Amino acid sequence: MNPILEQISLLGIVPVIALDNVEDALPLAKALYDGGLPCAEVTFRTTAAEEAIQIMTEAYPDMLVGAGTVLTTEQVDRAMNAGAKFIVSPGFNPKIVSYCVSKNIPITPGCSSPSDIEQALEHGLEVVKFFPAEASGGLAKIKAMAAPYTKIKFMPTGGINAKNLNSYLEYKKIIACGGSWMVNKDLLKAKDFNGIKKLTEEAIHLMLGFELRHIGINTNNENEATSVADYFDKMFGFSKIVGSSSIFAGSGVEVLKSPYLGKNGHIAVQTNDVKRAMYHLSKRGVEFDMNTANYDNNGSVKTVYMKDEVGGFAIHLIQK
Repeated sequence: MNPILEQISLLGIVPVIALDNVEDALPLAKALYDGGLPCAEVTFRTTAAEEAIQIMTEAYPDMLVGAGTVLTTEQVDRAMNAGAKFIVSPGFNPKIVSYCVSKNIPITPGCSSPSDIEQALEHGLEVVKFFPAEASGGLAKIKAMAAPYTKIKFMPTGGINAKNLNSYLEYKKIIACGGSWMVNKDLLKAKDFNGIKKLTEEAIHLMLGFELRHIGINTNNENEATSVADYFDKMFGFSKIVGSSSIFAGSGVEVLKSPYLGKNGHIAVQTNDVKRAMYHLSKRGVEFDMNTANYDNNGSVKTVYMKDEVGGFAIHLIQK
């Protein structure tokens, strides 16, 4: 996959922005960046788009800023000259797609029918925008269309919000979702950039879906582990489940038969997507010990430990 599209896949959400006022570009970019989504699709629906892209990319060079609602090759040039890193169009325009492909510019054209997808494949594209997502049949339509086209992936936009985001992202042929709920017009009009930052943070936590899975307790031997597990069983009715290297007391307490990572043990946190969670947490300074990683049959990380301990406990992520 194209490196820009791979980065979009790790981000998971692409904020779709229509800016009327150029002066909002810089504080909006800061709100998204500080909120954890260094990404924006700035639509060419307004005259402020080109300058807004330039302001955002100059202030935040590593921010993934693209141009949306691109309808002409002239707009492609203006967007790229302003610093855009990718192009998004609402429909499949062969002229625009061919132009971008010839210049190695990442483009995700809008596709909502098998005929659109076949044109995209003919042009060598790997990812298309599914637009307008909800109005065009939503996730059910994507799954139906994806069946015969095994190599194509989707970035749905239009009607995506906090309520349906994760249902889309659960489908592995969707690399990310475009949405505007964290940058809605009312917040922009009120210049409530702290509100935008907060909604951006909430969107990331919603997408990653962090939940406590279990607590692991280190013991020195099997007899000690059995004693600890028996305590939880006797006091709280957490029935024992004996494994080769540990004993679970219910589903929330794991007692290790010999010490493993962490001074006292470990804390397991489950997430909707380990790879995506690793990307976002790394942006917050978290490092991972890849020697501890376990992989599924598709080569995706399903468990991995962080390098640092917290309160004497190692922390590891688990795929839901």
